[in-house]
Amino acid sequence: LDRPVDSIFSIVAFYSWLAVPAFLILKQPDLGTTLVIIAIVTGMLYFAGTPAKSIFSLVLVGIIIVGLLLWLYLYVGVPLPIEEHWIDRLVTGFNPEKDPLGKGYQVLQSKIAIGSGSVWGKGLGKGTQNRLDFIPHQETDFIFSVVGEELGFVRTTIVLGVYVLILIRCLIAAVTSADKEGTLIAGGVLSMLLFQSMVNIGMTMGIMPVTGIPLPFLSYGGTASVVNAFAIGLVLNVGWKRHKILF
Repeated sequence: LDRPVDSIFSIVAFYSWLAVPAFLILKQPDLGTTLVIIAIVTGMLYFAGTPAKSIFSLVLVGIIIVGLLLWLYLYVGVPLPIEEHWIDRLVTGFNPEKDPLGKGYQVLQSKIAIGSGSVWGKGLGKGTQNRLDFIPHQETDFIFSVVGEELGFVRTTIVLGVYVLILIRCLIAAVTSADKEGTLIAGGVLSMLLFQSMVNIGMTMGIMPVTGIPLPFLSYGGTASVVNAFAIGLVLNVGWKRHKILF
């Protein structure tokens, strides 16, 4: 906390501490949780004072390396020590039409559901795509497709607006915290919620790969709900500590 991480070398050294737990989680295998942890650490680095340019440069290099490895795997045939279904999820996530009745089926049905919601939606409990079970895992990873189909564009925008308000409150808590620890806590929670929301919503619309990341506060799951509740509690505590405690 006392020494700023303000160079590429120090950022790489900082991430090296994350490598061991991230690798163990990845071997579960749980790609989604690994990505969330990396996103949290990246956000905390920014709020710790690391220049955005340095973080962006490192992320860009990482994207280029991953893209090169995928190209070697898909078009050259170079074997990679990763789960094959991760590659399938990545490819079909961006191009579900490649396998419409197989690996791309879920994403295609999700896009149909969101599009059929139109402006005002079909009404609560009246979504045909989800009620007829065309969408697998609709109560967890693909809950946003149900929201889009039943609520429509206008009311879905309101739901997204609530997420934006939560993120803004986390940002306010981070930048107005009375100490650096509070800034890092609120910044980490902000990064977690922002990353999870963007990836989950993006994968239901076919613009992000399917990674199994839930939508905060909406996806079914007791553990995720408890974690999110604790996270919001931490942010509230950071906000309260802006005021002097007299007792």
